[in-house]
Amino acid sequence: MSTNGSAKRNTLTPGFYVPTVAFFKPDEEVDLAATEKHAAYLAHSGVTGLVAQGSNGEAVHLDREERNAITAATRRAVDAAGYPTMPVIAGTGAASTRETIQLSKDAGANGADAALVLPPSYYKGLVNTEALHAHFIAVADASPVPVLIYNFPGASSGLDLSSDDILTLSKHPNILGCKLTCGNTGKLARVAAGSKAEFLTFGGSADFTLQTMIAGGDGIIGGTANLIPRSCVRLLDFYRNGKVEEAQKLQSVVARADWVAINRGFIAVKSGLQSYRGYGGLPRRPCVAPSNATTATIQEEFREGMEMERALEKSA
Repeated sequence: MSTNGSAKRNTLTPGFYVPTVAFFKPDEEVDLAATEKHAAYLAHSGVTGLVAQGSNGEAVHLDREERNAITAATRRAVDAAGYPTMPVIAGTGAASTRETIQLSKDAGANGADAALVLPPSYYKGLVNTEALHAHFIAVADASPVPVLIYNFPGASSGLDLSSDDILTLSKHPNILGCKLTCGNTGKLARVAAGSKAEFLTFGGSADFTLQTMIAGGDGIIGGTANLIPRSCVRLLDFYRNGKVEEAQKLQSVVARADWVAINRGFIAVKSGLQSYRGYGGLPRRPCVAPSNATTATIQEEFREGMEMERALEKSA
């Protein structure tokens, strides 16, 4: 286990964070070399921070030691690339409060600066609102790193935290923010307006970056940035610099690319990486890589976004 847990924590700031995909060798062993290569590539692209073990990162396909190794490798790669103050977040959600606390402690010990926590949903019908709030409070009390609430009904048996739920939890001193993959910009606006100043409200998908910022959000944690990080960063920059028309045009390109990932899942992102970057295409079973025909279709669907990305790379 890494000794990074004793290091000074990096502060999370507004911006664009990339939930990285997990990398596997043909025998399904974790590919730490590819993990580090990709983390360095993203760091150099100008993103604000990285997230390991998010939904794109196949967290549910990883055991505890693999999660630790990936978090440590991500931190190591970002530091080696010259970005020691770049935040690294680790997903630590689990079915029980006990395991979520353990994974959050592991994350801190392996160099993560914050923990991203899905609500426990396997026994959704047996966990009332009071117990759900108690879960997050217990995790936040015990976690050595700040906690981000991850609201993603699609990955949580339909469990959808309300703005009231999130605002109640936002009062905890170790709950730093939230990621709203529910896509509810009204909820996002209520949370952003009603929470403490230091609470970070992130949209959970690149296709509503502009809407998130206009509603008062602090940025995005979005998986399509594995492929088009510079485009996602440029979109935020346009908005921040008051170039709304340029932001709208770029948002349309990013949204079309993001739809490929939303429609086809993380496998499409990995397939795109393999097609355009030459690595990363293998998921872990039971998920499988797409057929050659589907791979070609995905490559074409990402073409517009990748052409924009390459143009930004050349101008950098």
